[in-house]
Amino acid sequence: MAIILDRKKEDLYSTQVSDMCRHRLLNYADTFSELAKSFNREFTYSGNDRQSILDARKFWESRQVICSNLDEVSRIIRTVAGEVFSFQPLEDKKRKILVHALRAEGIVVEDICYIPNVAGDKAVGITMYTEKKGGIHAGEVADMLSVLLRENIEVSVTSPYLVDRQSRSFIFVTEAKYIALTGFARVVKEDETISGDNYSFLESERGKLTMILSDGTGSGEKASGDSEKVLDLLEKMLEAGYSMDTAVNLVNSALFAEGEEQNHPTLDICDINLYDGTCEFCKVGGAASFVKREKQVRIIEGGSLPLGIFQSVQLQQNRFRLQSGDIVILMSDGVLDAFGDCEYENAMERAISELEEQNPGVIAERLLQLAIRVGKGHIRDDMTILVAGVWEKSENA
Repeated sequence: MAIILDRKKEDLYSTQVSDMCRHRLLNYADTFSELAKSFNREFTYSGNDRQSILDARKFWESRQVICSNLDEVSRIIRTVAGEVFSFQPLEDKKRKILVHALRAEGIVVEDICYIPNVAGDKAVGITMYTEKKGGIHAGEVADMLSVLLRENIEVSVTSPYLVDRQSRSFIFVTEAKYIALTGFARVVKEDETISGDNYSFLESERGKLTMILSDGTGSGEKASGDSEKVLDLLEKMLEAGYSMDTAVNLVNSALFAEGEEQNHPTLDICDINLYDGTCEFCKVGGAASFVKREKQVRIIEGGSLPLGIFQSVQLQQNRFRLQSGDIVILMSDGVLDAFGDCEYENAMERAISELEEQNPGVIAERLLQLAIRVGKGHIRDDMTILVAGVWEKSENA
């Protein structure tokens, strides 16, 4: 596809398409919002017997779940309508410099624009391809953009790895202030072959690292399936743009609606913003978490009930700012329970404060081995430890 040289004509065409698509999206959003209102009614019931009341209550709660989901879909569509088309054309001089510089390296630019509010200050979106054999690593393009734009640029985590002969769209973002390294360690309960704990590390192009740990009720295959389902649902909702509160509450409502007495997994989330260092914990029945800063250790308490017990959950959230060198540690309750007394959180706090290691993987393994030793070699529950270390990039350049 040839590069369009008539910028006025291109801008007008883009604006017309943007307005038309935005209008359709907002109509969809209004439709979902109206549907949500139709499900949002006060609880009423007829009959005096207990079973009728329970059935009516369960039906009403199911309607509330649908209402909440439709409201969130409406919000996401409105956000998309505002973000997808809110690109800005580059200044003509800068655009020509970038297009010609990339062309000199064998890269054909079909479209290039700013994308505000993706990450950091302003991202650059480029649709491009190359005829070079073997292609060109997207990181090399980021290096070229860093020189041309005079700021540190990197390719977003959701962009393709390689510029090749197929035209693809890439997003290049301002480098985050912090870099995070992660590690984990886990062991399965004795006499079991499958862990009931499941975990995930999610990265987004918005400069976020999200650590998620779910501990299924009990152990073995059933517990593993329950916690894996929670993790899968939560990941899909977060990637689709659901807010943390809504995603967790929808997962909880789905489990509550199933009505299984033995299906109440815990959920432990830590969301780290690598641009400003802010860190937010969200705990639903999870064990205590820890943040290590040199010799000092901060305990992030658990305490709330697991998922699926009530129709909605009151999230326990802790938000604060990390510093370079801080270590974040999440663990399932099997690790703390190995200490076997009411002071297990304080015992873990002391053990973490004495650690000299900086490698997240080594830290996770050391703490896991400590829990096994304290338990005298017995592994009475699944144990999983997630660790993330955060450092300023300038310190690791």
